[in-house]
Amino acid sequence: MAFVKKHVPEVPIYDLGADNPLADLMRDEGYTVRSVCGDLDEISVVQLPCVTTAFEIFEHMFAPFNILNVASGTLIASVPLKLWFAKAYWNDKDPLDCHYHEFEKKQFDHLLKRTGWTIKDSETWTDPHRELGIRPILRLFYKRYYIVYATK
Repeated sequence: MAFVKKHVPEVPIYDLGADNPLADLMRDEGYTVRSVCGDLDEISVVQLPCVTTAFEIFEHMFAPFNILNVASGTLIASVPLKLWFAKAYWNDKDPLDCHYHEFEKKQFDHLLKRTGWTIKDSETWTDPHRELGIRPILRLFYKRYYIVYATK
């Protein structure tokens, strides 16, 4: 939320994906948020307001290039980063709940640049777990999430 507040005035937000706790938090902070759910790979042209948010959506899409190519304005998007010690997330029971992409930072930056976006700011952060094991310990040190503020 701090990253959103840093870059987005209280204007309407078009949030890609189903309604989620972060959309509720943005609403609690005074933002007007319209969540767009469904099969985002099927969206070809959309009229976007000034700000679009996409929190951990692009890894679930077969072709994130398509929507990033037609979208414009301001974008705040986050993605989970590929970690060398963890396999890509895959849900055998729900084909829409799978990671078709797990990005390295440079790959997501390249995707944004190829679709006409200019990255103005970015941050990464860890994902600590309160579990025992090697991977939870590694997650204390390896950045797991990446968020960008970009314009087009």
